[in-house]
Amino acid sequence: MTRQEFDASLREATPPTSFGLELTSLWWISNNQWERAHTLIDDAIGPDRAWVHGYLHRIEGDEPNARYWYQRSGRDAPDYGLSKERDLLLEYFLSK
Repeated sequence: MTRQEFDASLREATPPTSFGLELTSLWWISNNQWERAHTLIDDAIGPDRAWVHGYLHRIEGDEPNARYWYQRSGRDAPDYGLSKERDLLLEYFLSK
């Protein structure tokens, strides 16, 4: 799926069924549904899912919790804005 197709899917009521957990969480947060996005990723295991989890806590404004999840992901907490990180996350997960 391309980024353009992802963005177009945001007009639907639910995310595409072909999405994995990370993209589904990113879809919900892109629709301003933080709780739904977080619930999906909260108990997820693995570095990719920890990256998304860290991003969600940055959105929430909980920097200490975000740093914890970035550490679990093996990535440094970003020093750039949320929109840039969203672009990087989508680029990464859409290419998988």
